[in-house]
Amino acid sequence: MHTPYRTLQNFVPVVALALALLFLAMGTLKPWTAWHWLDIAGEGGTAVLAGYWAHLVMGSRPGGRVTFWLAGGLIVVMLGTWADCLDEIFVKDAAIAPLKWIESVLTPLGMLAVTRGMLLWREEQVALSAHMSKRERLFRDHRELDRTTQVANSDYLLRQITLEQARNPLAPCALVLVDLHSFHHIERSHGRAEADRVLQAVAHQLLLNLRHRDLLCRYAGHRFVVLMPNTSLADSQRMGAQLCTMVEAMRFHALQGDVRVPIDARMACAVANTQAQSLLTALNAVVEGLDSPAPEPVLQAL
Repeated sequence: MHTPYRTLQNFVPVVALALALLFLAMGTLKPWTAWHWLDIAGEGGTAVLAGYWAHLVMGSRPGGRVTFWLAGGLIVVMLGTWADCLDEIFVKDAAIAPLKWIESVLTPLGMLAVTRGMLLWREEQVALSAHMSKRERLFRDHRELDRTTQVANSDYLLRQITLEQARNPLAPCALVLVDLHSFHHIERSHGRAEADRVLQAVAHQLLLNLRHRDLLCRYAGHRFVVLMPNTSLADSQRMGAQLCTMVEAMRFHALQGDVRVPIDARMACAVANTQAQSLLTALNAVVEGLDSPAPEPVLQAL
């Protein structure tokens, strides 16, 4: 939990206690025989639940607008219903009348704040769903995910190439192979676990820069393949070069020593106009034929 939220969480019981002491100082305690236990249980229970929900929100979400409005609104609701519960315990005389605005104002304000948080949360979920749909591609078999990067594996890629070719034989379909040329150096210098983190970061970066209809797969080791339906060779070359530029511009830092890890990417492109495995073999041959340590992205029509 973030420090500001931890401070707020510790402060809320103090406010609730101060509110109870205020009612005690300004009002008169009713005899317990006059207490409406059902109302006390309902209003007090609502206050406890609202406080617990606020605790869950602050403990399970990162800081930001959504967390602020959801947790803040629930805390205000909690204080409003707590004041309403105290009103069932103390006599409504002239001294306590000024405190009536607490239960009348706080709860509606809290509900408005929660509503604001829910609207922001909905926007957040729409954005996350759009991002995740690039991973799912609607017809994804969840058993065919690469364990390290959580994108599709090579078996799934081969079938999807064949499906795209059969779905619309006349439409252009392109493949872009992105090769992390510096990966072996990263693995030797920083270890396997750090190299896996690099693969995960690169996969995420590639996903962020793909179109909704594109499919990203981890083909083998340090190579990713992007299937781009309805895309010409020229367009795939342009987008592939942009992907390499975005990967190389990443600011990836190792966990140990906070050292920036440079990533060199190169790529090859092809039109998917022949058998899937032959296409991928040819693309692999292109990148394997590049001996320069940090070449410019390679544009290749196979």
